[in-house]
Amino acid sequence: MTSYIKIKNHINGQWLDESNGQYEPLKNPSTGSVIGEVPISSEETSRQATAAAAEAFPAWSATPLPKRMNYIFDMQQAMKDNLEMLAEAIAIDQAKHIAEARGEVGRVIEILQMACSIPATIQGETVQGIANNINGRLIKAPLGVFCGVAPFNFPALVFGWFIPFAIGTGNTFVYKPSTESPLFMQKMMQLLVDIGLPDGVVNIVHGDRETVEAWYEDDNVAGVCLVGSTPTAKAIAEGCGRGGKKTMLLGGAKNFLVAMEDAPMDLMIENILMSGYGSAGQRCLAVSNIAVVSEIYDEFVERLLEASKNITVGDAMNPDVFMGPVISAKAKERIQNYIEIGQNEGATLALDGRNPDVADANKDGYFVGPTVFTDVTPCMQIAREEIFGPVLSVMKVGCINGALRMIKNHEMGNGAVIFTQNSYYTEKFINEADVGMVGVNVGICAPHPYLPFGGIKGSLVGNNKVQGKDAVDFFTQSKVATVRVVDPKAGNATPAATADSSVRSCVAS
Repeated sequence: MTSYIKIKNHINGQWLDESNGQYEPLKNPSTGSVIGEVPISSEETSRQATAAAAEAFPAWSATPLPKRMNYIFDMQQAMKDNLEMLAEAIAIDQAKHIAEARGEVGRVIEILQMACSIPATIQGETVQGIANNINGRLIKAPLGVFCGVAPFNFPALVFGWFIPFAIGTGNTFVYKPSTESPLFMQKMMQLLVDIGLPDGVVNIVHGDRETVEAWYEDDNVAGVCLVGSTPTAKAIAEGCGRGGKKTMLLGGAKNFLVAMEDAPMDLMIENILMSGYGSAGQRCLAVSNIAVVSEIYDEFVERLLEASKNITVGDAMNPDVFMGPVISAKAKERIQNYIEIGQNEGATLALDGRNPDVADANKDGYFVGPTVFTDVTPCMQIAREEIFGPVLSVMKVGCINGALRMIKNHEMGNGAVIFTQNSYYTEKFINEADVGMVGVNVGICAPHPYLPFGGIKGSLVGNNKVQGKDAVDFFTQSKVATVRVVDPKAGNATPAATADSSVRSCVAS
């Protein structure tokens, strides 16, 4: 039994209650019961956090790089030592199945391995002899205070995408977890305190849209990061544009899986279950639209339905179930509304996930079972909009070109995968699928931490992606130094002319 959880802000090394006294209930989605409360911070609290980060920045950015890396190494070890505690925190308030929660924490540990390579990826460049006794030097320098907004569905992963790279490159950070899944960051922040991270380097504020909007005109803030919906990303881009802030904004998604006639059926079905029903479909790379060539359409539908009916639904802490609940009553209502929309649009509801059988769980939990629509067309609302739940839309296509047209015509461009054993299909798909992340014979095309993660088109606002070398580039600014080396024995002697004196240049020569 989880004791009542009072979530707190963490600013300048101190755990703080919200001064305005505003809190929202924190619920366990597996039971629907209130397990704690989350502060809704004021603009004053938000600015208090950015001021603390700004105060910490000079000393932190001047900290030698090896010492900063020691903190990242210690952070990684702390996560290894406390993996089960961190996973349970995710399973309690986000209700991700405990096995998937362990996997999420494990992926962050891998991301930290990449962050530990910052000394290699932050190196600048030098160009010798660009003019008479002049060398050019490019330096990657930190910018100051960054702020980040996390979604409910991956509280650990988004922490890994933002904070290690930001502070590893010398910046300080203010982090706003989702009010629906704040517990992981409470536990993680305590680990950061335990490893001795200096006060103010990482700060936490909880709140709503107003908490974020306070950053737009805040002179202490250099940039804002988000993983969330596309409308929210666009709103932040607009606000940060007015305030001259740098942004890294990942938006919504509608991911495609293409099944060719030679697809390895057993492997494909297994991967669809993991991708479409893992995390109850609440992830940006969950498969949603499935385009199947006509040769195997009927067999595929039969196999998918058979496998989907065997998915067990229940409490996220129950190791014997496959899928936990969705995050909230509001999310459940939204998903059920999309199921009704699909029926009204003329799609065939081959498997209805409303009112599923729930194993060993409180019936008041927010459960939606596996849902499968067939006879879906690309123009239908259920095929165009992000449902963010365990709902699959199956469409028939004539060939790979038809599937590629569907992907190209969709306004989102996050991820797409193909199942095939044909090298021609493989290369054609990789080259022509109009998305940011492509997979072949995998259900989820999430790049490993050494590579950038992010979509294109409506799935990415701007150009900046997370993790890997891209993250190091985002959290640094390029500074160029032009240096003339003067022989001290020559004193103030003027260097010999190297060009026609009738020509004058704005570039040192």
